[in-house]
Amino acid sequence: MTSEPVVLPETTLLDVEDAKEELRSVLRSHRRSRHRHRKNGHDPVCGSLTEHALEALDGARTVTAYVSVGCEPCTRPLLNRLEKRGVTVLLPVLGPRLSRSWGMFHGADDLAERAPGRPPEPGGAALPAEAVARADALVIPALAVDRGGRRLGQGGGWYDRMLPLRRDGVRVFAMVYDDELVPGPLPTQTHDETVDAVITSEAWFLLKGSAFASGR
Repeated sequence: MTSEPVVLPETTLLDVEDAKEELRSVLRSHRRSRHRHRKNGHDPVCGSLTEHALEALDGARTVTAYVSVGCEPCTRPLLNRLEKRGVTVLLPVLGPRLSRSWGMFHGADDLAERAPGRPPEPGGAALPAEAVARADALVIPALAVDRGGRRLGQGGGWYDRMLPLRRDGVRVFAMVYDDELVPGPLPTQTHDETVDAVITSEAWFLLKGSAFASGR
């Protein structure tokens, strides 16, 4: 991995949708060039992400997470470690159109690609979207997060529709590479949900935009 951080283009003169797409293009390209995972095993960055995520989630009995694919910050060791600790892990199940569901993680052998282009999903019966209210903490993906908690996702809006269903007082953690925590502000729209904290290979910490920041 090189030491060159991602450099985001100036997008203030673009409308919000165009600005988001411009940033997504740059961030995806940067991930592909810099964060190539090993074919066999996990690298030190993955190990550090896992350890910091476990620290962040300490005490949670039920969490939501996601199965990393491609050049995303890896979550697979985290899923296994959480299961070994007896933590219930809920993973996204992507139904037709805008449907939102969850599946319970029962180990890596239970994960399978249910449809082309989708991340692997757990077997078993799908749980309704409202099952997110069982979670004591949420770990979600992001392409970038700024210091105010604004998150740039992949553009599907799945989490922006899901996050309002969580219980009050539940923290949302975005997992990103170190240089994807940016000064900002990232472009946002009224439906965009913010996050409370980030997990990187260097540390995990609450963001100044979080209601929890003063109480850590």
